[in-house]
Amino acid sequence: MYYPVVHVFRFFQKNKYQSYDLDFIERYSSNRKKISNVMIELGFFEENRYFKHKDTNYFVEFPSGPLSIGSEPVKEIEELSFSTGILLIISATECVKDRLAAYFYWDDKQSLEQALLVSKENKINYQEIQRWLESEGLREKWLEIMDKFEIN
Repeated sequence: MYYPVVHVFRFFQKNKYQSYDLDFIERYSSNRKKISNVMIELGFFEENRYFKHKDTNYFVEFPSGPLSIGSEPVKEIEELSFSTGILLIISATECVKDRLAAYFYWDDKQSLEQALLVSKENKINYQEIQRWLESEGLREKWLEIMDKFEIN
């Protein structure tokens, strides 16, 4: 069983940002060879650690778990139901934490913009964001940028 981490694009309306990276995080131990065989049967080919398909720009990766952001496991997983099954994804709050982690740890400025976009279009638990930032030792960095967020 995998938790898909359908990062930022799930939380935007009108495609303000769209990632082509679909990460499926291991929930239980899996055999990479079995994953590869199934993906190849579905028409994908493996390139480095990614699976690509000639009919789409999306590419798939299967990082090992547990699913975490910084040094903490993800706390909020949401379920989306479709006729084909249930998709488990991270919440909007967890998405903002993930994007802030990329910004703070790797100086990825695009990730800060993504965090802002997600926060403007979704209900975010800022108490959880601040608690997580404190636990990561990022309080001072957060204080430098928190005015960019519309915190009520």
